[in-house]
Amino acid sequence: MKYGFIIDNRKCIGCHACTTACKSEHDVAIGVNRTYVKQVEKGEFPDTRRIFSVMRCNHCTDAPCVEICPVEALHTREDGIVDFDNNRCIGCKSCMQACPYDALYIDPDNNTAAKCNYCAHRVDVGREPACVAVCPEHAIIAGDMHNPTTEISQLLARQAVKVRKPEKGTNPNLFYIDADDASLVPEATAKSGPSLWNSQARGVGHFAKAAEKMMHTNDDVDLLQMVIDNDIQAAYQRKETENPNYIDVLSGKARRVYDTPDKGILWGWEVSAYVFTKAIAAGAFLIPFLAIILGYEVSPTAKLWSAGISLTFLALTGLFLVMDLDRPDRFLNVLLRPQWNSWLVKGGYTITIFGLLVTVWGAVTFFKIAIPEKALLWVTAAFAILLAVYTAFLFAQAKGRDFWQSPTLPLHMLVHSIMAGTAIFVIASLIFGTENWMVILKNTMIIALVVNLFTLITELTITHPTTAAKTVVKMITKGRYKNLFWVVTVMVGNIIPLIFLLVGNTLPLLVGSAVLVLIGIIATEKIWVEAPQRIPLA
Repeated sequence: MKYGFIIDNRKCIGCHACTTACKSEHDVAIGVNRTYVKQVEKGEFPDTRRIFSVMRCNHCTDAPCVEICPVEALHTREDGIVDFDNNRCIGCKSCMQACPYDALYIDPDNNTAAKCNYCAHRVDVGREPACVAVCPEHAIIAGDMHNPTTEISQLLARQAVKVRKPEKGTNPNLFYIDADDASLVPEATAKSGPSLWNSQARGVGHFAKAAEKMMHTNDDVDLLQMVIDNDIQAAYQRKETENPNYIDVLSGKARRVYDTPDKGILWGWEVSAYVFTKAIAAGAFLIPFLAIILGYEVSPTAKLWSAGISLTFLALTGLFLVMDLDRPDRFLNVLLRPQWNSWLVKGGYTITIFGLLVTVWGAVTFFKIAIPEKALLWVTAAFAILLAVYTAFLFAQAKGRDFWQSPTLPLHMLVHSIMAGTAIFVIASLIFGTENWMVILKNTMIIALVVNLFTLITELTITHPTTAAKTVVKMITKGRYKNLFWVVTVMVGNIIPLIFLLVGNTLPLLVGSAVLVLIGIIATEKIWVEAPQRIPLA
């Protein structure tokens, strides 16, 4: 048994009965939808048409949202329905990043993820999903695709169907008859701007602020002019920014006229900050470890500073992680109810174990306990490297964001940890003094900067297979992030420190380089976390 959906676009009239029925059945909050009807206009007057496409969870066979969910709040039932348990959800929004179809949202009433669950409670008692029952044109067909006697099975056997983003390898179980790429492919049309239908607050939740204000006023509103003015203004703004597939709304070509509200940046400054603090936590251990391995004598004072810095920034990492959760009261679910395929879980345990190992190392050093230190150092170093790079694998699980699928992202994060660790020890040496082993700091930073520049060039010039990834590259190098990237990341964070280190060997130049490097890392992480999230998924 395997349930699926067919949307027959030959019949859909865009009446939104499915949206309304779904909202009523599940008491869905204002401004968010489990099911909605996207509308795209094509053609040039008088030869025009409006395309209606019902958008919702695809109940994928290989659902990336299930794989990335750290607490098994999302799970695939035996009948193929991808269901969720909001009593487990921690509001980490990983599922929203993983879903290529923008099918999930954060419920503003309880701050947990939600989506279409195929009306599982109705299916379990032999009834059809609410959207199927209410559709006046029978444009939504649901049923067991493995049963040859069902309507959905017979339609799949004799009709040509399309799915959204088959290249993602999710094997979606939502099929479209008479589908049009102008509607199914997000990059085929420019993002719809603010209008009568989607003037809603940005960010997770999307309460319809504009609609609420209009409810409490008696002022006359020219609805048609409001739509035209907002669409034209938004279109010209888009033309000047990052969308390479910009289509002027006046040209008569395809454009969106009704769409889901923009969810905005799901992982905001907290995630950028935690990637930065995590880099320092790992690097602060790896640099003295490298010195010890190279045969230098590292004093107990430097070791204690290493442990202290690592633990301090590790605590900040945990704090930022918890702050980013929409249900921070449930953060322990990651450790107590783990779903081991998720790199959020693996990362949580990595942070915990690394923290314990560094604490033991600090205690051994402080109390002068005689144990085989080398063995402890090697084990801790392994977890430090894992701490530095695990976020790259978490981002890779976010299949909805094409730019994060870069194979060089683990190197990117490891090099940042080396750079951050070197910089933090240069600054710390101003307090506890310079030691012999610190002669490695300058050369280590030079090598790390060169590798980092190579990594940046590789990540941005490597052949990107999708339009979405190419759009992010353009956004970084020529769009809204170009000044931050070229001025702060490249010049301030890499080129200038490299010049300082190559032309001089004085402490002020070294300290100045360290500060600039840390500023460059902060800017880079902000760009790499934010930019891919600005690409529409639906």
